[in-house]
Amino acid sequence: MHTYELISIGLYMLLMILIGIYSYHKSTSNSEEFLIGGRKMGAAVTALSAGAADMSGWLLMGLPGALYTSGLSSSWIAIGLTVGAYLNYVIVAPRIRAYTAIANNSITIPVFFENRFKDKTQSLKLVSSVFILVFFTLYTAAGMVSGGRLFESAFGMEYSTGLYCTSFVVVLYTFLGGFLAVSLTDFVQGTIMVIALVIMPIVILSQLNGPSQTIQTIQEKGDIYLDLFKGTSTISILSLLAWGLGYFGQPHILVRFMAIEHVRDIPKARRIGITWMIFTVGGAMLVGLFGIAYLYVFDQATMQKFDADKSAAETIFIHLSRTLFHPFIGGFLLSAILAAVMSTISSQLLVTSSSMTEDIFKTFFPKYSTPKNMLLMSRASVLIVAVVALLLSLTPKDSILNLVGNAWAGFGSSFGPLILLSLLWKRTTAIAGLLGMIVGGGTVLAWVYLPHDYKEVYEMIPGFILSFITILVVSLLSKAPDLRIEAEFDAMKRVIK
Repeated sequence: MHTYELISIGLYMLLMILIGIYSYHKSTSNSEEFLIGGRKMGAAVTALSAGAADMSGWLLMGLPGALYTSGLSSSWIAIGLTVGAYLNYVIVAPRIRAYTAIANNSITIPVFFENRFKDKTQSLKLVSSVFILVFFTLYTAAGMVSGGRLFESAFGMEYSTGLYCTSFVVVLYTFLGGFLAVSLTDFVQGTIMVIALVIMPIVILSQLNGPSQTIQTIQEKGDIYLDLFKGTSTISILSLLAWGLGYFGQPHILVRFMAIEHVRDIPKARRIGITWMIFTVGGAMLVGLFGIAYLYVFDQATMQKFDADKSAAETIFIHLSRTLFHPFIGGFLLSAILAAVMSTISSQLLVTSSSMTEDIFKTFFPKYSTPKNMLLMSRASVLIVAVVALLLSLTPKDSILNLVGNAWAGFGSSFGPLILLSLLWKRTTAIAGLLGMIVGGGTVLAWVYLPHDYKEVYEMIPGFILSFITILVVSLLSKAPDLRIEAEFDAMKRVIK
């Protein structure tokens, strides 16, 4: 690693720690402040925090690499995610902010399920919290692995050193400041990401004498790169677009909506969030696409290396950061990758610890659930989850990484239909929600791990559809919910108007 790169990365990490220290003094009253920021987040912080928590290292490595390798035909997933994020802001965000406050001030998704359906058996809360605890612990471990691999591939450091550096900084600011620290660091990280992804395509264009020359150069290498449908099929396009359905069931994104200060702030957050997403996702796509032309003109050796090893193409953002910029600026751009990784880790870490505290500890030890004890338990849970995730990431196994690759579909299929129907249809019942959740998650696992001839279909499609149908049918066959739910539902509709 160049000295200037090291300085730039070091300054970035120091800033994250300072934000954690600042947030510590603002998040020490109770677990509600620690886990959800006391519902005082502004529109801009909410929007960038949701975006940064959503986008991991995939945004700056996977997506540019896919566009470099396959061209515009890889953009369908980006289209699906952008549309899904927009619909999540329009349909879910205002309703879940209003209803979680009305439903006994629910501060986690499992508690919301319990309060929304008046589930005295607590089965909805416990089953959903187990989903979160297991999958997000593995998700957190994979994020730590990404951080270690980033230091290893980009900076030439030992994997374990990069792993410890990434984990230490993330755990420290999350432990100190909780949700406020995670949201503020996400805001900074989201800003870094968008600046990096706007600057780089512009600089590449300036090196290639403008857009028309760049497009012409890409065509010289191959027409396939500018063909939106090359190498695709109707099923593959639908499968990529279906990624957008996952937004309705992602706890680490939904909790951002629950934490915004006022429902009336959500339209502003939506405008900021979707604009941010268009610039970042669009910028990442342009880095990969314009990178084809840049390497074709200026760096044939690297082009041949990437063409021979498709996985190596995921480092194109790293390569261009070092080729086109001074090492100090290059270090800033590389910190954008670290920002994407760390923002996702911290969000998953906090949601998992909140599930341990609010959904499990409070259920089994209500006698000890004083505000002070809950705050202590919240911080202890961050450490417990982090230690387990770190141990898993020391010797990463394909099984963990494969599971995490399907976690988006798992959460989207198990939680997504239930979130939508619980907010849009007051006839939804608790038993229907429980069965729908199990059917959705079970379908995803079966689709992934059992042999069949339809692997091309993304597991989100059957999982989401079957979960949705299960909830509809069982709700109609079940006893109608009581009048309290109807009153809460009507109160939610009045608030969002």
